[in-house]
Parts: sequence; C-alpha cells; structure tokens
Amino acid sequence: MYKIVVVGTDGSPTADKAVQAAADIARSWGSELHIVTAVRASSPGMGSAAGAPMVDSGAGQALADEVAKSVGEEAIKQHGEGLKVEAHSAQGNADDVILSAAVDVGADLIVVGSKGMRGARRYLGSVPNSVAHAAHCAVLIVKTD
Repeated sequence: MYKIVVVGTDGSPTADKAVQAAADIARSWGSELHIVTAVRASSPGMGSAAGAPMVDSGAGQALADEVAKSVGEEAIKQHGEGLKVEAHSAQGNADDVILSAAVDVGADLIVVGSKGMRGARRYLGSVPNSVAHAAHCAVLIVKTD
C-alpha cells in the first residue's frame, strides 16, 4: 500500500517517536523510508539590524547543515535496520521541507509527530497541521506527547 514513506525529524525525543512509527510502517509494507530534517537559514543577527556591516563566512550555515546531516544519520542508525532508507536535509521551514521532499521522492505517506497540535501553536501554525493540510498524499500524525 505505502511504497515510499517520508518522515520529518529534528532529532528530538518526540520526533524520534514519529521516526520509529514510520520505520515500523516501512518495515511492515516493505517500503522505502526517507528521513527529512529541515535546516533554518542563518540570519544576519542583531548587528545587521543595527546597521553594522556583516560579513557572511557561511560557517554558521555549514554547521547547521552538518547538524541536520548527523540527525538524519543517527535516525538511520537507530531505526533503519532492514530498510532501504535515505536521509535528506534542506534549508527552510520544516513543513515546507517535508512537503517538498515528499513530492521529490513520490511519497505515498508522510509521517509527522503531533508536537504543536495543542495550545497556541495549534492556531499559530504547527508542522503537523501545515503538513496535513498541504500534503499531496496520506499523512499520519503520531501522538508523541
């Protein structure tokens, strides 16, 4: 039924529950698993806002990219046994990155954790809410709290 499963993670314990659920589904259906991590684009910071000239060495973004890569690799190490699995990372908001990766790999199912589905974040915008409303395929929101 689900041949290609995409799951988003930031490496947190709650996101890890979603990765575990996605891995279990992929294992039971013989599906590919794609683990996606979003990297926030670096901002120039307060110095730029105050009008100070800023030089972007790219070091901050390179570090963020490396952290995202290691989050994906760790998720593969913990949950990828016996699966065809690949880690992806890209710059942007988590919901946009997950949705874009799902389209790129032709996902049948997107798995996200439920973090942000309660309280003010539910109204201000949460990753699971945004993904559920904009996805081109089925979405599973795993209860993670």
